[in-house]
Amino acid sequence: MLKDNTPIGQTLSVHDTAIELGKLLRDYRGKDVLVMDLRNINGWTDFFVIATVTSNIHLQGLERHIREFSREKGIDILRVSPRPQGGRYASEDQWLIIDLGPLVIHLMTPKTRSFYELERLWNAAAVIFQESPVAAVQD
Repeated sequence: MLKDNTPIGQTLSVHDTAIELGKLLRDYRGKDVLVMDLRNINGWTDFFVIATVTSNIHLQGLERHIREFSREKGIDILRVSPRPQGGRYASEDQWLIIDLGPLVIHLMTPKTRSFYELERLWNAAAVIFQESPVAAVQD
């Protein structure tokens, strides 16, 4: 199991990389971005980075930004969940998983995220980054 200061890629610790990926997804309009620390409750990965996507094009764009980030930081992408035949999703049930080893990124449509409720399933995990809710505008 990796420690907080263990580097992933060339420069950042796993913890810091998870937060940077959360911010990256937020900056590119991922919704309800959440980074969860699973180190004390899971043996096969250390962090989940979860974001809701608004469309197939949005999902593909976020995947591209994650690939660019990984390439720049020298992080190997171990596996990307398989796509349906033809490379495109046909239904609203979309979930792309990008496995970086100690980090697993989940890009999900609202319907899929609501159905699987990863935050609830892994509720014992500490939340180390969460997209700040937009303050309500008062008239």
